[in-house]
Amino acid sequence: MTGILLMLAAMLVMPFLDVAAKLLGQQNMPVMESVWARFFCGTLLNLPLVLKNRAVRELKTDIPVTHTVRAALVIASTAFFFLAMYYLPIADTLAIFFVQPLAVTLLSPVILKEQVGLRRWIAVVIGFIGTLIIIRPGFQVLNEGVVLALLSGTTSALYIILTRRISGRTDPIVTMFHTNVAGPIITTLMVGFFWVTPSLEQWGLMLIIAFVAFIGHYLVIAAYHYAEASLLAPMAYAEMIMAVVCGWWFFGDLPDRWTFTGVGILIACAIYISYRERVRGIPVEPSPPQP
Repeated sequence: MTGILLMLAAMLVMPFLDVAAKLLGQQNMPVMESVWARFFCGTLLNLPLVLKNRAVRELKTDIPVTHTVRAALVIASTAFFFLAMYYLPIADTLAIFFVQPLAVTLLSPVILKEQVGLRRWIAVVIGFIGTLIIIRPGFQVLNEGVVLALLSGTTSALYIILTRRISGRTDPIVTMFHTNVAGPIITTLMVGFFWVTPSLEQWGLMLIIAFVAFIGHYLVIAAYHYAEASLLAPMAYAEMIMAVVCGWWFFGDLPDRWTFTGVGILIACAIYISYRERVRGIPVEPSPPQP
């Protein structure tokens, strides 16, 4: 119960990160600057916790390239998500991002050589029908936001698959450390090409992004200390509730009934896939930063 409550608390906090990022986007702040704030400032908050649990000499790894690729995937997923919110409400962006577990199942046989049974394939097909209900191609004009949100979910799925691939080879804290180090290095190298000096208000919003990301992910880590991943993974979808509330409160956006229907289908399929993976003994990973 402690793990479940911590995970729910994390999901109720995380949409405020999206609110800050969307507000920055409305003020024409380059998205890479928001992404940089997410990783650079967030790492400054995270590193003391990592170093408290491990000595520096224990943080070495024999797969630095893999960790760098993982960090790049998280950065790409975050950038795509923030960009998508330029065009879509927060809840709609998150709803389309929920293709992530379906993409994991779809790509696992190709990349990880996992066996996917008929029931999981059926869940994937039904889940993509849910996605089509959300975006409704042919019934409304598809904008760049839909494509960007799909790219965010797909790159996030690749991050999870890569994490599964190295599961058991590396201490999770070591993995987190190298992602925390590679993330700000990559974004710092990139942000100079887009830099616009933030106003005091924008600095405040950027710090909110970093602080909320830190609190949210700390709560997630704490949750997995008390309960197993397969139990907690479905709780991640509670984020949709607060995303709807935040979108309505701050921006006056409220998803229509078709979006809610599609999200319901997606969540049901994702939970079923999580259940089948638990039955088959496949590692269930926590949803990565959404972003």
